[in-house]
Amino acid sequence: MKIAILGTRGIPNNYGGFEQCAEFLSIGLVKKGHSVTVYSPSFHPFNENSYRGVNIIKKSSPQNIFGNSAANFIYDYLCLKDATKKDYDIILQLGLITSSLSIIFCRHRGKIIATNIDGLEWKRLKWNKLIQSLTRLLEKYGVKHSDYLIADNLAIQDYLFNEYNVESKLIEYGTVPVNKPDLSYLQKYSMYKAKYIVTIARLEPENNLEMMCDGYIISKINMPYYIIGNHLTDYGDFLKDKYRHSNIKFLGGIYDKKYLDTIRYYSYCYLHGHSVGGTNPALLEAMAAKALIIAHNNKFNKSVINDDAFYFNSAEDVAEILKRTSLLLNKNKFIDNNCKKVEQLYNWRVIVEKYEKYFLDILSKK
Repeated sequence: MKIAILGTRGIPNNYGGFEQCAEFLSIGLVKKGHSVTVYSPSFHPFNENSYRGVNIIKKSSPQNIFGNSAANFIYDYLCLKDATKKDYDIILQLGLITSSLSIIFCRHRGKIIATNIDGLEWKRLKWNKLIQSLTRLLEKYGVKHSDYLIADNLAIQDYLFNEYNVESKLIEYGTVPVNKPDLSYLQKYSMYKAKYIVTIARLEPENNLEMMCDGYIISKINMPYYIIGNHLTDYGDFLKDKYRHSNIKFLGGIYDKKYLDTIRYYSYCYLHGHSVGGTNPALLEAMAAKALIIAHNNKFNKSVINDDAFYFNSAEDVAEILKRTSLLLNKNKFIDNNCKKVEQLYNWRVIVEKYEKYFLDILSKK
């Protein structure tokens, strides 16, 4: 098969979830004998024409002129316009909102477009009512005009069926198991084994950072709480100001996986507040790093970790869980069960096989 992967900030991954998916998926499909091209934005620092057997095509993303959101619409359109002129068997579009208009405009070219819709963008609290309404409308158009839909989470699959009466293919994200990383990596951040709490997330309201921080404060637990993620934003400034007299430490972004794996692995527990749709890569990475997880109680998180975590709905819940003297009694059982999930469901080898089979099934219907 000849496959194009669109909608990411390019590979090698130096940004986040979709980029990680594009990297592992493209390399995995190449190893299986397929020809794969990943489209990358012009600002990506990797300037070669191929990466580990994957073809790279760069397209303009004028974010310095229009800002990230508007530039993404332009970038997605330029990528899809180019891809529809080539002889790809399948075009995999990662992300729905900024690509939805492009899918409408380019659909007449007759190419097969499979779209992984990601999460429910219109639910993000950072958007005002107008933007939320617009993103929901774009979601509707994107769902209608994609040839095939992929959901990375059972709750997303249910949403697509209940909201739009459309079928989708469930293909999860993947992660890489972590095996006892080097403890010395903690020294860089003055951390001590099992003596800290950690969260790795974008500092956005829907990730419930304020709720988790408030719960930590209420609990009066005697260990620091480290939050890893870019805090040079308005919301980041708000959080840093509110908790400036606490033992909450905002470390900023850390992008070296060996440090992130080590921090998760040796933590006392991992607080996960994501609440807007999809199988969150940070949650999978916490599972793969054998962290004890305390997660926001929503259907997206529960469909991934099931009963193998503690769940909270409020700051008071977070505090109550952190204060439990029995907190660690469930740790080994939770970790063992989550490791089995990673091996059986969220392993990149399994994910690549699912995508390959799905693409072949699609082509067999032509």
